[in-house]
Amino acid sequence: MKLNTIQPAEGSKHAKRRVGRGIGSGLGKTCGRGHKGQKSRAGGFHKVGFEGGQMPLQRRLPKRGFVSLTNARNVEVRLSEINDLPVDEIDMLTLLQANLVSQHALSAKVVLSGKILRKVVLNGVGATKGAKAAIEAAGGSVAE
Repeated sequence: MKLNTIQPAEGSKHAKRRVGRGIGSGLGKTCGRGHKGQKSRAGGFHKVGFEGGQMPLQRRLPKRGFVSLTNARNVEVRLSEINDLPVDEIDMLTLLQANLVSQHALSAKVVLSGKILRKVVLNGVGATKGAKAAIEAAGGSVAE
């Protein structure tokens, strides 16, 4: 193989559409855009959801529900991740230093996922009912 013999695969390259080159091309005069209207003109774009001035669907339907802005800042931590930490007293600062929670997190809660095999004390960190039972069974405690 030589550099001057390399070619793309057959049919992989298409010729660019040349519009406005006469009647015989099939793309002359209006260039395949039809007559008049928004889409026939230059810059005839519109916003997503725009329905030509009619009230758009997303504005016709009623608002529904509520999305909490603080919900994303309440973090869950697995019991197995707590077990892997080298310290016995665990608080938000410890979790932050271990990269288990984001620096933007407001609160953390330990969930029952995995096992805990040693005694730990949770300070200022919540725990689910199952996680609390598992921590206390291992000899630890949860002080919220």
